[in-house]
Amino acid sequence: MKISPFAVEEWMNAYEESARYNIAETCVDSISVRELLRLCGIDEAGFLKELCSRRLTYGDILGAPALKQGICGLYRTLQPDEIVTTHGAAGANHHLFYSLVEPGDRVISVMPTYQQLYSIPASLGAGVLPLVLRSENGWLPDPDELRGLAAGGVKMICINNPNNPTGALMDEELLKEIVEIARGTGAYLMCDEVYRHLTQEDGWSPSVVDLYEKGISVSGMSKVFSMAGLRLGWIATHDTAAMRSILSHRDYDHISCGMLDEALAAAALEHADAILSRNRHIVRENLGILDAWIQSEPHVSYVKPQAGTTALVNYDFDMPSYDFCRRMFEETGAFVTPGDCFEQPRSMRIGYACDKETLRQGLAAMSEFIAMLAGENA
Repeated sequence: MKISPFAVEEWMNAYEESARYNIAETCVDSISVRELLRLCGIDEAGFLKELCSRRLTYGDILGAPALKQGICGLYRTLQPDEIVTTHGAAGANHHLFYSLVEPGDRVISVMPTYQQLYSIPASLGAGVLPLVLRSENGWLPDPDELRGLAAGGVKMICINNPNNPTGALMDEELLKEIVEIARGTGAYLMCDEVYRHLTQEDGWSPSVVDLYEKGISVSGMSKVFSMAGLRLGWIATHDTAAMRSILSHRDYDHISCGMLDEALAAAALEHADAILSRNRHIVRENLGILDAWIQSEPHVSYVKPQAGTTALVNYDFDMPSYDFCRRMFEETGAFVTPGDCFEQPRSMRIGYACDKETLRQGLAAMSEFIAMLAGENA
């Protein structure tokens, strides 16, 4: 199997660990086990004593019941047997395509988005049709364009809500319009929802699972719940045929997820409101910091994100984004992701959900670099 290099992950692997100001990270500021238990009001000694007494078997092959019940709480119509746990949301995306996509299938994917959504189907022999998102449309899909792409028949439509890298958010009305297009062709509607619930405004965040009988939600504990170290995600769908295939293929590459990971995730989801409150406060306050910085810098611009943890920021220098970001990293320690990782030239993705001081210092370092470039080009 041949697959395109995973641009954003290769970039992160090369530079992330040595970054002085990491404002490329996409998870909300991570929490420790101790902070998790404190946020959830769980007795630390009792919880750890119970955890330490467990035998390290495979555990629940299809996922711990408490965890699956907690996942159901993030949706309105989901039942525990409609959930498959996976090794992270990245593992969920890969497993989903491996289970459902075959050579010759037609798959529509929004772009820009996380590269898995189009490179993996292409590697499996599918014909991938890009649904291009545009800044002038708020980085939201155009239903008429989607309708045209789907007219010839399609196996799966892949969307990302909230969007990575732009932070655009599809509301329920737009999602329902996309559902009707998918329903009209009998297509699966897969939505990478790893940033779902991280909104700038209060209110419920709809999922495609609750809107469509063939909707498939992929999510995990990394972004929204600040627990990337668990490497725990899931696939959720009402569609029984899809679930049968997912479970059958799972025997080849999963067996089960880690029982200790699932215990920690179950504890977090039992008290999801506490963690969501913490993390919404972080993304809302930090977006305010980023927005003020954008307004103060004449050489950059963006469509302000509505949700998630990332923003796609354009700059007006005549310099490829890899060169811009690499040189900035080397000269200031500020680490962001080149827009070309998402096929968006002369731009960069900033992750603004890190700790507040890192964000401020990173943006200040970026200002120094921008001022240096402006002086060179004067």
